[in-house]
Amino acid sequence: MGFELDEYAYLNSPIHRWEARAKLIGLLALIFAFAFVQNLRLVPAMLAVALLVYGLSRLPLSFLAARLCYPGLFILGVVAFLPFLSGPTVLWQWGWLSIRQEGIMALLLVVGRFLSIVTLGLVLFGTTPFLAVVKAMRSLGLPALLADMLLLTYRYLFVLLEMLTTMQRSMRLRGFRYHKPQQKGWRASGQRLQRVASLLGTLFIRSYEQAEQIYVAMRLRGYGCAPRQPLSPSGRVPTLPLHWSHAGLSVSLLTAVSFVVMEHWVQPFTG
Repeated sequence: MGFELDEYAYLNSPIHRWEARAKLIGLLALIFAFAFVQNLRLVPAMLAVALLVYGLSRLPLSFLAARLCYPGLFILGVVAFLPFLSGPTVLWQWGWLSIRQEGIMALLLVVGRFLSIVTLGLVLFGTTPFLAVVKAMRSLGLPALLADMLLLTYRYLFVLLEMLTTMQRSMRLRGFRYHKPQQKGWRASGQRLQRVASLLGTLFIRSYEQAEQIYVAMRLRGYGCAPRQPLSPSGRVPTLPLHWSHAGLSVSLLTAVSFVVMEHWVQPFTG
């Protein structure tokens, strides 16, 4: 359970006490505005806004660092070759290896947008209980079926992770190791891959069986038999007065619109 997004959702900060629907709309507006930015000159402003929001949330830096690690490595692996492959302007060359200006600019743009968007997403889900987020989505018109799927996916994802941990522990107790220095050759590697594939297949079958059992249990308890009313967002953390929540929403929307406008007015960086 150490990777739960809402483990700090009950701290006391202005972002935590921001009304869930206003927070959802405001931060999503900023996220979409950042996603449309193509001008490298706006990246520092995006990072400043994201860091300001994160600072107001009073979430620990360890929370951000731990959840940026794996997505950051993935993005870095995708864009790391851009400076060597993209663009005609060569800044430095050694033999066949060259660093290009357009590739560096594309790398900085992608990394800046990634950091800004992920930081705002972590603020959204890290300062609001997941149930309150889903209730806010329902009150804004999300279909009940999708809301239920979100809740069940979030709940049973951790159950599947615990199941995977238990299966891996059982394999290690039976002598299985992912890396065995004493075994070399394609046959040993093939055996290890076969066992890992069996592990993943067993996990898939167990998850399917558990989903079937959950569905049957819900149907036996009357799920889907009566119309459901939209839920109002709630949480254990007290919210700001309504006018302050609306003020925060207005500031977020104005900031998002400002980035969209500046995208067309600010001259692109050309080096």
